[in-house]
Amino acid sequence: MINNNHVKLEPNERLDDLLTHQLHIIQSREVFSFSMDAVLLARFAAVPPRGKMIDLCTGNGVIPLLLTTRTKATIDAVEIQPRLADMARRSVEANGLNEQIKIYEDDLREFHKQRHGMYDVVTVNPPYMPAGTGDTNENEHFAMARHERNGTLNDIVMACARLVRTGGRVAMVHRPSRLIEILETMRKWKLEPKRIRFVHPHKDAEANMVLIEAHRDGKPDIKLLPPLIVYNDQRQYNEELIRIYYGDKAAEAAMAEAETRNTEK
Repeated sequence: MINNNHVKLEPNERLDDLLTHQLHIIQSREVFSFSMDAVLLARFAAVPPRGKMIDLCTGNGVIPLLLTTRTKATIDAVEIQPRLADMARRSVEANGLNEQIKIYEDDLREFHKQRHGMYDVVTVNPPYMPAGTGDTNENEHFAMARHERNGTLNDIVMACARLVRTGGRVAMVHRPSRLIEILETMRKWKLEPKRIRFVHPHKDAEANMVLIEAHRDGKPDIKLLPPLIVYNDQRQYNEELIRIYYGDKAAEAAMAEAETRNTEK
C-alpha cells in the first residue's frame, strides 16, 4: 500500500488513485494526463506471465503501472519529455515497483538502436495527429503528447518493430481515421496485424478509438473483435468498461444495483 507521506510531489501536482490494486499515479493539470485510451490499451495488450516488455511514449507511466497488475514481466518505459519522465519515475517509486519498472528519458528514434529484438511485447499510445495540425497555441506539453513532433507514425512503428523479438507482439491504440496508414506502416516493418477492436462512445456512434495488435514476422490472419461500447443508454459505463476500470467485483455490484433500480420501476 502506498504511503502518501512518502510521495514527493512538486508544485501543482496531485496523487490520483488508479482504482485498482491500490495503485496511484502523480499527475498535474500543467501536463498531459492519461485518459481512457491508455487504460484500454493496458487491458487489451496480450502479456506474457514473465519476460520483458516495453512501453513507448509512456507519458506519466500509467500503462506500465497498470500492466503490473497482469504480469510479472519486467517493464521498460520510454518518454522524451523530462517532466513527464520524472513524474513517471516518482510514481513507480511511490508504488514500490522499482524492481519491475524502469523509466527512461529518451527519444524512441534513438533508444531502439541498441536493443534490437529484446522485448516480448511492445505497447505504444502515440501522438495521434501529424505535426503541424490542430491547435498551435496549446501548452507545449500537450502539443508534444498530441502531435508527432518527435517522430512520425513511421518512426514509431519502426522503433516497435526493431525492439520486439520475432514472434513477439506490438499493441497500439490510435484513431480510426488513420487505420489504413497504420496497417500499411506495420506491414512495411514486418509487423503483421492480428487483432483489431474498435471503441465506440455509444452503440450508435462512430468509433473514436481503435486497438491494434500485430505480431513480428507473423503470417496474414486478422481477427476483428466485437466492438467495445463505452456508455449504455443511461449514459453510464457499460459492464465491460466497469470491469476494465474497477474489476469484476465492482462490475457485479453495479449490475446488481441496476437490476434493483429496474425492479423498483
